Amino acid sequence: MEDRPLTTGEIAKYCHVSHRAVLKWVTSGKLKSFRTPGNHNRVSLKEFLDFLKQYNMPIPSKFKDFSGQRKVLIVDDDKNMANSIKRLLVQENQYIIDIAYDGFDAGRKIVWMRPDLVVLDIRMPGLDGYEVARRIKESEGGKDIKIIAISAFFDQDGKEKIKQIGADYCLDKPFNQQALIDKIKELVPAET
Repeated sequence: MEDRPLTTGEIAKYCHVSHRAVLKWVTSGKLKSFRTPGNHNRVSLKEFLDFLKQYNMPIPSKFKDFSGQRKVLIVDDDKNMANSIKRLLVQENQYIIDIAYDGFDAGRKIVWMRPDLVVLDIRMPGLDGYEVARRIKESEGGKDIKIIAISAFFDQDGKEKIKQIGADYCLDKPFNQQALIDKIKELVPAET
């Protein structure tokens, strides 16, 4: 789903109210909006979701993925490992999770998903984790994406290299599951 501004008419449909009610929310300052050059009101998705939360209104199912949960992308060519990490995070019930099984797929999903955090395997065929991390950090908004690098073959030079690229933490495989959860919670605390 794209993060495009919403019209007041769209908001009226999502909230099951009249267009006039939405305009009252806007004019009273309850719902923040901006004006287009054509003098129409538009509301950012973030402002709309903040408004719904503030007034305890239900979030339309179309926007559940944007409801404040942190987004985590798992990048690992080992499907068993990737699925294991996903199952672990699903149990926490506070993350939107996706998996990429190679570096190229990770690039696509990073642009589309805009994750808050990437759990990144270093040794993958094609684009390895170092190159994926480099591309993340060089992308628009990529400096804000947290990276946890994981590998069964880390040496000290490898850890230093990935940290210089921009990884926030390194974990050796096999790793302690609670250590991974704790580090994710530290790097991307749940939004309130």
